[in-house]
Amino acid sequence: MKVLEAKELAIGYRDRKVVEGVNFKAFKGQFICLLGPNGSGKSTLLRCLAGLLAPQKGAVYLKGQSLYHFLAKDLAKHMAVVLTERVSVELLRVFDLVAMGRYPYTGIWGRLKEEDNKKVWEALNLVHAQDLAFRYFGELSDGEKQKVLLARALAQDPELIILDEPTTHLDVRHRLEVTSILRHLSGEKGITIIASLHDLDLALKTCELAILVKNGKILAWGPPEEILTENIIAELYDIKDACFNEYLGSLELKARGHPEIYVFGGGGRAATLYRILAKRGFGILTGVIHENDIDYYIARAIGATIISERPFEEISLEAFKKASKLLERVSWVVDAGYPVGLLNRRNLELLRQAVARGKEVYTLRSQKEAFNLYGNLAQGFIYCSNWKNLIDYFCKPQERPRQEAWAEVNQASPCASVGRGRVIPKADREEAGHAPV
Repeated sequence: MKVLEAKELAIGYRDRKVVEGVNFKAFKGQFICLLGPNGSGKSTLLRCLAGLLAPQKGAVYLKGQSLYHFLAKDLAKHMAVVLTERVSVELLRVFDLVAMGRYPYTGIWGRLKEEDNKKVWEALNLVHAQDLAFRYFGELSDGEKQKVLLARALAQDPELIILDEPTTHLDVRHRLEVTSILRHLSGEKGITIIASLHDLDLALKTCELAILVKNGKILAWGPPEEILTENIIAELYDIKDACFNEYLGSLELKARGHPEIYVFGGGGRAATLYRILAKRGFGILTGVIHENDIDYYIARAIGATIISERPFEEISLEAFKKASKLLERVSWVVDAGYPVGLLNRRNLELLRQAVARGKEVYTLRSQKEAFNLYGNLAQGFIYCSNWKNLIDYFCKPQERPRQEAWAEVNQASPCASVGRGRVIPKADREEAGHAPV
């Protein structure tokens, strides 16, 4: 059933258009989100859909009738609105604030009947705020306040809820909780939700329809799985130094440096390392990894140079030769401890070549595992128990003071598991530097 429809909307203030060319339909139980940069017109569009701002052109229809033909009290029975403006009701108790949502149903004196009290408690329970009922609104955290305002909207018993940035300023727990409540209301209660969001990952994982707004126009609309792609997000937000990964729903900062570290990854073992190296300004070469591997998606998002192979195929001679050639360009080689199988065994030979060429090889494997895979060549490896130890070696001179302070805070024990062929005490390692043991 169609709940809301916008036709050829043009919205603005006086002679200035803010948003134009808006056409969409919202159906019963649908979760729709608006995405776009600050100042793109999302809030203006929501205010128009809520009946708070008349359009310069076009119309909004609620259940087939013009939105502007409804009396305010009747409109409130169908639609609830939660905007970003601060509510100045600090000395009001939560129950009384939520009860204000029953205004469309109370008489001239605004007295609550038994049915109204029941609806208030139902709303509080739906947002898990029943324990806050007799606390003052001013005592609550931002997350708790947002849940209470959502409960007030629910107390109206609406078919449609419009929310402007409902997760802004909330911590992770409350952001997830509010989003989960909205998804429950749309999926289980059949309430249509239209909300503006800034969290791409939440939009991708929760809403059914995404509308992308940029410079006052609709850039794209459709299921988020189809339209939230790397290229569209880059265009929407004018992103140049990061990349949106549609498979993981995350933004990855791009590595800026010239490739100087070759990482052997696979099976997700290098994902964290890629991010850390990129964050510290290192350029990365990596391979050979398969194109269905999570490491491939992370490496691609951060802008690493990748030698890849098609899924479920053995590393080809062509990919092997390409990787072998690129190995010559780097200063350091890292074995991230990737799982070895029939399809990627040629990576072992690549790493043997690196040793033969005199490259410094750092590994996150145990010594036992390394000797099983590489034999006596493993004697020349530098063993790192975790990525913190590894970064100690790669840290650039200008980052040394910060890195050393950080390492002292995070030092787990007086012995760092780093060394060539054995574990050496931290003091000895600092004295020896990178010299072979």
